[in-house]
Amino acid sequence: MKNKLSILTSFSARTVGGQASSAQDWRKGWEAYNIGDYKTAFEEWRPLAEQGNARAQGMVAFMYEHGKGVPQDFVSTHMWYNIAASQGETLAAKSRDDLAEQMTSAQIAEAQRMARDCVAKNLKDCWL
Repeated sequence: MKNKLSILTSFSARTVGGQASSAQDWRKGWEAYNIGDYKTAFEEWRPLAEQGNARAQGMVAFMYEHGKGVPQDFVSTHMWYNIAASQGETLAAKSRDDLAEQMTSAQIAEAQRMARDCVAKNLKDCWL
């Protein structure tokens, strides 16, 4: 299993598609994350995740997994990794599968239900 630092680095190394503002928001989030301002990083990445940016979805999941700027929550983590994985993010799929080993079947089922509901709402109102 990759260590968590390499997972974080891999998500951060991906390019940002879309508008210049998305790239700026990503950069602001990354700068905030690097100085330990996790709340700001989350606030920058959350809208990108809602807009369908798989890299931002992976970072939101990572933050939930490690309790960085948000309460640690494996169900939300699994949900966001699952959504990112559905867009082809292989690292998110691997991270989701590794996390599932620490979760109960009921937690996994809840995360999967939440992911389906979230995608059905076009990624709006996907927050606990």
